[in-house]
Amino acid sequence: MDKDEKAALAEAIRTALRTIIDPEIGRNIVDLGLIYEIRVEEGGIARVTMTTTTRGCPAGDYLKDAVGTCVWYVPGVEYAEVRMTYEPPWTPEMMTAEV
Repeated sequence: MDKDEKAALAEAIRTALRTIIDPEIGRNIVDLGLIYEIRVEEGGIARVTMTTTTRGCPAGDYLKDAVGTCVWYVPGVEYAEVRMTYEPPWTPEMMTAEV
């Protein structure tokens, strides 16, 4: 898998993740700025680093599971790993202008 293929797969993952709606805010998690990193490695390994709007968010487990499931269904992904982090802490400035 070359650099362009990895970039295309990462973009396909980002697009798929836009279908996940934060149940408390009602907007997709990508535009909310909850996805910090999407890294695609050799062999179709996808690693996603994400956060929630607050530490201890009641929807945290739901969102993490939804991200993992969503990434698995993207064609070309052979393995998906989702890591939750709170560094840096999420702020409203991380949202896209459309939100």
